[in-house]
Amino acid sequence: MCGIAGILGNADAATASSMAACLGHRGPDGRGGFHEGLRRGSVAFGHSRLSIVDIDGSSQPIHSDHGSVLIQNGEIYNYAELRSELMTYPWRTSGDSETILALHKNTSSDSKPNHVKWISRLDGIWGFALWDHFRQELLLCRDPLGVKPLVRALLPDGTLIFASEVKALQAHPEFTASPDINALAVRLAYEYPLDMTTLFSGVTQVAPGTIETWTVDDEGRATLRSVQNHYKQSRTTSDWDRISGPKSLLSSLRHSVDSRMISDVNIGVVLSGGLDSSLIAALAKDSALDSGDRIPECWTVASSEDNPDFVASEKVAGHLEMTHHTKIIEEQAFWNRLPSFVHDGEDLDLTVLFWQPLFEQMSSKVKVALCGQGADELHGGYPRYKELEGHSSRIANRLSMFDIDSSLLSTGEGMPWIDQNIHPSHHFKNLHDTLDFELERGQLSNFQLRLADRHGMAQGLEVRVPFLGKQHVGASNSLPTNMLISDSTEKLALREASFSTDLPESIVKRPKLPAGTATTPELVNALIDELTPHAMEWSSEYGRLAPMLMDQPDMAIGIRLFHSIHLTDNPKSRSTMPMMELLDDVSNWPN
Repeated sequence: MCGIAGILGNADAATASSMAACLGHRGPDGRGGFHEGLRRGSVAFGHSRLSIVDIDGSSQPIHSDHGSVLIQNGEIYNYAELRSELMTYPWRTSGDSETILALHKNTSSDSKPNHVKWISRLDGIWGFALWDHFRQELLLCRDPLGVKPLVRALLPDGTLIFASEVKALQAHPEFTASPDINALAVRLAYEYPLDMTTLFSGVTQVAPGTIETWTVDDEGRATLRSVQNHYKQSRTTSDWDRISGPKSLLSSLRHSVDSRMISDVNIGVVLSGGLDSSLIAALAKDSALDSGDRIPECWTVASSEDNPDFVASEKVAGHLEMTHHTKIIEEQAFWNRLPSFVHDGEDLDLTVLFWQPLFEQMSSKVKVALCGQGADELHGGYPRYKELEGHSSRIANRLSMFDIDSSLLSTGEGMPWIDQNIHPSHHFKNLHDTLDFELERGQLSNFQLRLADRHGMAQGLEVRVPFLGKQHVGASNSLPTNMLISDSTEKLALREASFSTDLPESIVKRPKLPAGTATTPELVNALIDELTPHAMEWSSEYGRLAPMLMDQPDMAIGIRLFHSIHLTDNPKSRSTMPMMELLDDVSNWPN
């Protein structure tokens, strides 16, 4: 895991280095850079490294004999297999990232290279930039489900800037952060951003599962030549066999866990006491025993020792005989930590603050964490899936407060919106449509995975998500609706599969609880209750967003912090200011 940054067009090494320096939390173990002048314009990379595999080697950028240069954030889990197949490649490292260059070399002599073909061979999580000197083209690519981030902006002079996080773009002197009002409205309605929006005007995500090819035109301006999909969700529902089904589903998850145990550093497990994280803990222990590796230790945080998540996690760790680290979140955590939390997350999040002390605690002992995220989106784990009509109505009511003009949403190749159909009536017709929408358009990548990435990397911790391994996603996408949810229970197939593990029956049957509010309910509620009168006053300052914010006081607080920290020239320094000072010190909101 690392932080990457770069410039195409009017590029200079010093600015690229400054951008990468803003990502030092993502890569505290090393820095690197690259610059090349072109016939018109130039290209520059910056890199901050977190060493996980090939610790003493694999410094980036990585150069190749075929004229290409790579910077990557992420892990290629099948790198050992690929390296054994590509034995004639002149390897410069012993790590995973160079397999990207090795596969790319096979296209170096093609007049029309098939990038989809070779990138589809990668099994892992990544956001990478690859400069091909001979073709004079830049590839920007993101993993299939968007576990790792990659954002970009096109400056007025035609210069392309890109990075792992938006805060790195602010190191470029020509970039100014401003809010994307439509994206914010949709985020408030759905409770997560949609598509490739970022809440920042002019900043777009590279879409999950895509390859963008950029060149420089005769005037030195960066130009998007093409966008190709190297992955597309597919659902092939089949009947559930009560004998083979659970075994096959569990085997697919065990395969994902095995591949994510590859590391030259210690690995830990995020343990909430829910089914998903408990299952990951059990399989990780089995994997370590089978391979002779060190058994991972577990970490839990909560607001008290009586918290249901805390009690359940203690039960799981004790039953599995795994070392368990626990932390009671301090009473003033929200007042003391929210500024840095909003800074790190680049969003409006409040209630899920527990991620920060959890990852902070883990990073003192390990560099890699296994997490249960993705299970709910694959297996129908959220209570809202049981009442889709009511869920759709809530979103529709919120959108009606803003009266968004969907015709103004930019769509097409490389644009921030997939389409202009943002009304929930298009997306929540049945459970499978809902799961596909949330997997592809924001709930997974823009909320759950963003939380794990930003707050893990803020502490120099790589978070891996076994539920999103290729095999398990495929197995999950074949499940019929009646093995996802019932009137009383969610994640039916996953629970059946879990009965064959060593988990206690009470954990396998434990119902889903909402993250954040379940972990720190009294702390969350106390903060919101105290600040709600202020939030109602602040809401009036946000123009067309005001009615939605009046209806969601937690989001009114969140947008105020986002406004005060991110829409400034120096987000990092503001993240250390006292919270009330930040809430009172904001610039004018654009009309």
